[in-house]
Amino acid sequence: MAKVESFTLDHTKVKAPYVRLITVENGPKGDAISNYDLRLVQPNTNAIPTAGLHTIEHLLAGLLRDRMDGVINCSPFGCRTGFHLIMWGEHSTTEVAKALKSSLEEIRDTIEWKDVQGTDKYSCGNYRDHSLFSAKEWCKTILDQGISDEPFERHVI
Repeated sequence: MAKVESFTLDHTKVKAPYVRLITVENGPKGDAISNYDLRLVQPNTNAIPTAGLHTIEHLLAGLLRDRMDGVINCSPFGCRTGFHLIMWGEHSTTEVAKALKSSLEEIRDTIEWKDVQGTDKYSCGNYRDHSLFSAKEWCKTILDQGISDEPFERHVI
């Protein structure tokens, strides 16, 4: 079986919340696709409940696209500690961390239920499993800790 980089990461050494560049893959025509680890909570210490994580996911899908060009997808980790962010091109972890921070601030401060996309049975595969209250509380907690652009030492942006 192919080795997956994320499974070789020593999860006991990282210091969340952080943004980490996992890899840059180059396609046959030279296109670069970058994969980032947006780790919001410390692995094996905490996990965001599914309803809150699901709402954060739906909001980040739009908010990150508003802030950065080239966003392809933002998908939650199964362990519920953060997200993969897949993007065209190469971006610094500082640039991504600033966009993430600004997005989480908007969720915490101004987002209302009417702003959350994909919350009905026509647009979401599990539309009943959302919580804006949980999303806002987790964003507060994450932002209070600060988001680092380095995974192994705290370099809060």
